[in-house]
Amino acid sequence: MTETHDAVDVIRTKRDRGRLDDAQIDWVVDAYTRGAVAEEQMSALAMAILLNGMDRAEISRWTAAMIASGERMDFSGLSRPTADKHSTGGVGDKITLPLAPLVAVFGVAVPQLSGRGLGHTGGTLDKLESVPGWRAALSTEEMLAQLDDVGAVVCQAGSGLAPADRKLYALRDVTGTVEAIPLIASSIMSKKIAEGTGALVLDVKVGSGAFMKELDQARELARTMVDLGTDAGVRTVALLTDMSTPLGLTAGNALEVRESVDVLSGGGPADVVDLTVALAVEMLDGAGRPQGEDDVRAALADGRAMDAWNRMIAAQGGDPAAALPVARESEQVLADADGTLASLDAYAVGVAAWRLGAGRARREDPVQAGAGVELHAKPGDVVRRGQPLLTLHTDTPERFARAREALAGGWSVLGAEDPGIRPDAAPVVLDRVDRAG
Repeated sequence: MTETHDAVDVIRTKRDRGRLDDAQIDWVVDAYTRGAVAEEQMSALAMAILLNGMDRAEISRWTAAMIASGERMDFSGLSRPTADKHSTGGVGDKITLPLAPLVAVFGVAVPQLSGRGLGHTGGTLDKLESVPGWRAALSTEEMLAQLDDVGAVVCQAGSGLAPADRKLYALRDVTGTVEAIPLIASSIMSKKIAEGTGALVLDVKVGSGAFMKELDQARELARTMVDLGTDAGVRTVALLTDMSTPLGLTAGNALEVRESVDVLSGGGPADVVDLTVALAVEMLDGAGRPQGEDDVRAALADGRAMDAWNRMIAAQGGDPAAALPVARESEQVLADADGTLASLDAYAVGVAAWRLGAGRARREDPVQAGAGVELHAKPGDVVRRGQPLLTLHTDTPERFARAREALAGGWSVLGAEDPGIRPDAAPVVLDRVDRAG
């Protein structure tokens, strides 16, 4: 076919801090997906976008072009309104597991299309695949039937959603352009808008264990994504949440499922419960089924959310009563002083869990269901020298040494004589961004 634009002209426009018009954006995204724009040309354009940015209209059009590269899902035939959640990724971030069934309790369908982990952040599908029998791959018909019946589904996204993003995502990873906020925002939102949900809540992580290390940077990403959702007619809000310390007391696949079941049983760590409830309240409000925080917490305490979890797992072939895998080997990491645990770095814990076998370095790598890190203290807790701070779990004990290397310098203890500031329990939700700003 005869091309309507020239890739070099598009690159020069953005290189020279110009504004890409709608026709240029539509063409370059489509042509790249078709292979008519070469990888080195899109690499140059991605770098120009990283350096010179895009305005709201450009990002909106770029996102629309990514959506147009594939198919869109349609939930309009469901008997329930829909709401979805997306997290930008963190350490110990098992929130999807208790959140989806909790929201379903209140008559809202949760179509949670999730992914696998890469690097130090865990993947929701990897976690659920530690449940015996559970399967991630569902047909569209199976997914719709489960949403109407159970009200919640967690499964892998089909290859037809935003194929342009899949190709561009891989390119950004090897060209130093991952950090471009217009490209991050359009990557996330093209898939979420194509999924067809009516309301979307974004969990934008901030801190050492997150992609966004600084609050201002995270706020800019949240603002950009909320604007994109709003422009596309999806009711979108974002919560900025703390990821300087791991979420909850576990990082690893079966370990996090076990902790999620504790939350669904009315227990679990306070930070996991608080964030699950906060996101559920936002999702229910966005779907037009508002509930008070106390009502949402009650659904965790009285067993309704657990019932929904059991039905969701069973509908995808899993046995919710089956014992979860346990790693064959474990080692403890001990506190080296008396005092108050002042910090426990999320990134260090995430890398340790990854090296123990809970994560993968390449997409094709296997993961160990039982591997990971268990926390016995959080910042603000009093610890004694020799007390276990962490337990490391793996099937392959030769991995312990590298996991310990990752943890070196990853925590600090303030003694009674230390003038350092004692940490209070930090709130898990740091800020909220909605369409009004």
